[in-house]
Amino acid sequence: MNISFSEGTIEDVIQINSEIPEFDTKNSKDKIEQRLEGRLYLLLVASVGNKKVGYKIGYKVSETEFYSWSGAVRPDYRGRGIGKSLLELQERWVMNKGFQFISVKSMNRFPSMLHLLISHGYQVCGYENKGTPLQSKIIFIKKIGENK
Repeated sequence: MNISFSEGTIEDVIQINSEIPEFDTKNSKDKIEQRLEGRLYLLLVASVGNKKVGYKIGYKVSETEFYSWSGAVRPDYRGRGIGKSLLELQERWVMNKGFQFISVKSMNRFPSMLHLLISHGYQVCGYENKGTPLQSKIIFIKKIGENK
């Protein structure tokens, strides 16, 4: 299986999100455009042949911090290192742009993402209580250039 990575489009994100069963609320094109408007951002897409199978999207929040906003890999392509590769490519881009930190939020209902973040040196730095443990958000941060 030959996996390629490139910068993608909002349409790619919409298409991939439509195939992610865990996402109970999908981001609309308008919501994504509003979130990214006027910001430096990176939108990476993973492809197998002509099929878009994963993405990672994030944006600048300050001179020192980049926020990794959203990402996903289609269920039938998980366990092949695609999410890990997207994370590592994003980190490399962020470091090359001169940011010092990457922040990200995740949830208990995404255990694979929690494991990926912790195994790549992200540290818990906060918690947003949304009423239930499955809906609440765990906030992570990583100093760029540090692996663990």
